Amino acid sequence: MRAIHFISGLPRAGSTLLAALLRQNPRFHAGISGPVSTFVTALLGQMSVSNEFALFLDETQKKAILKGVFENYYAAETDKIVFDTSRQWCAKMPVLAALFPQAKVIACVRHNGWIIDSVERLVRRNAFDQSKIFDANAGGTVYDRAEGLSAGSGLLGFAYNALKQAYYGEHSANLMVLRYEALTSRPAAAMSAVYDFIGEQPFAHDFDNVTFDAKEFDARLGTPGMHDVDHRVTPANRETILPPDVFERYRNDSFWDDPKLNIRGVRVV
Repeated sequence: MRAIHFISGLPRAGSTLLAALLRQNPRFHAGISGPVSTFVTALLGQMSVSNEFALFLDETQKKAILKGVFENYYAAETDKIVFDTSRQWCAKMPVLAALFPQAKVIACVRHNGWIIDSVERLVRRNAFDQSKIFDANAGGTVYDRAEGLSAGSGLLGFAYNALKQAYYGEHSANLMVLRYEALTSRPAAAMSAVYDFIGEQPFAHDFDNVTFDAKEFDARLGTPGMHDVDHRVTPANRETILPPDVFERYRNDSFWDDPKLNIRGVRVV
């Protein structure tokens, strides 16, 4: 790989659409969340004091081992700039800064209420499938699912807390926050901002002909449609299917919309 950048942020917030658009550029390789972040997390654990053999590893060796994961996983992409996707990357900004000082992290965000709404729509659409998002549990209500998603270890809660850590952390200069609304309503301007952020020459994307196929992965997840993207980039204008009190819980969660809270001057698009 020629260089590497990262896509992270919140679930159901446009990361698959962003990857699909980036893939249109022949210079780039991008995809949905893959195993690399899981490998890195596991290796960090094995190279810590939890493993007595960590005594034989110094920091230089640890860095080489971790970089080797990226280089070997993307060995076939020797001539491309790689975008690796994972919600974990916002929680690993110090690691990424140490391994790839020039790398940028693009965090996709969306109002949390609409994220819960989006997941709930998938659950109801796939009424005969039990999603691994909820440990394939067939019980529960929208209230249970919203609480589970928002918990600190939940699909949304973990990603949201990781985003805040990155947003207010010491490596926030390497972070760009990309609103779902900007990507879907003003895709040309949003992609121009992405290219400017990563320091690459612009590319003429086709926003009326977007393709991406992750049907097998979604089927294994028990959540068909999880990574579907519309053929044409358009804003999602609809009424929420959530009970009003559930949607209301997340009214003030979009901290990136308040300039007074952007104390580190993170680029927000």
